[in-house]
Amino acid sequence: MRGGARLAGAFQRPRIWKYQALSTCRRVSGSPTVYQPVLFHGLGAIVIGRGVEFGWPRSMAFHSGYSHVEAGPAEAVIEFGDHAQVNNNAFIKSEGAGIRIGAHALIGSFVQIYDSDFHDLDPGRRRSGQPRMAPVELAENVFIGDGVKILKGVSVGADSVIGAGAVVVSSIPAGVVAAGNPARVIREL
Repeated sequence: MRGGARLAGAFQRPRIWKYQALSTCRRVSGSPTVYQPVLFHGLGAIVIGRGVEFGWPRSMAFHSGYSHVEAGPAEAVIEFGDHAQVNNNAFIKSEGAGIRIGAHALIGSFVQIYDSDFHDLDPGRRRSGQPRMAPVELAENVFIGDGVKILKGVSVGADSVIGAGAVVVSSIPAGVVAAGNPARVIREL
């Protein structure tokens, strides 16, 4: 199995370098371990703690996808706490309100996290108006399942689990399991 892991890494290396070259964010601090390519985009800041990992070799889309982390305007900040792990094909985008992912968080594959509506909701201002924004905060040691969408203004409390495929539109307290669309607390841990 070790030989297979080395071979997988050898095939990923050129892809990882390609996405590093394509990244436009010049305000990335920290040095994550990158198993799957990551595109760091935007004029804002991306702050990466110690021991942060992107990608997981034994999850789907490892060889074909990439993760996208975008701190759009200059005031946008996305933070990854120490030892957070982000699985394959995550999409994390801040338009300015900010996104904070706590230490030891586990983020599943195909997770999407947004701090903005991206367009004004009023039909007459969708192309020219101001979208609503609110910060997103995932506390320490949260576990976010595959395919979860976390929308603006949401906080997820420490140690909580968000079930696969959930759409999180309101805050979730610490120490619970939440699931569904919209996500609701289904039990305590």
